[in-house]
Amino acid sequence: VQLVESGGGLVQPGGSLRLSCAASGFTFRMYAMAWHRQAPGKEREYVAGITSAGDRTNYADSVQGRFTISRTNANNTVFLQMNSLKPEDTAVYYCNANRLPYALNYWGKGTLVTVSS
Repeated sequence: VQLVESGGGLVQPGGSLRLSCAASGFTFRMYAMAWHRQAPGKEREYVAGITSAGDRTNYADSVQGRFTISRTNANNTVFLQMNSLKPEDTAVYYCNANRLPYALNYWGKGTLVTVSS
């Protein structure tokens, strides 16, 4: 199983970034996907999630209206479009694949997003 995040980097406040997560080694279309993040000195927190079919999404209050999660099952990829970025969005962003009824849960190694002027 592999989840490989990309697209992180340095961006100014108010800017945008698009994160990608390429999945392999499991049946991607059967898993819900999510993004989590961990800021320096803080615990990892949930950011956004999407169902296996891509028909429902969910967001943390802190990113609602600014971030959009999407997926392409044909290409085994999940995305996180981040707009109107704020310094408090600075964190390592992790991709997660899960099938909770079966206690299956996989994580990527993360990609760093830094929002600073």
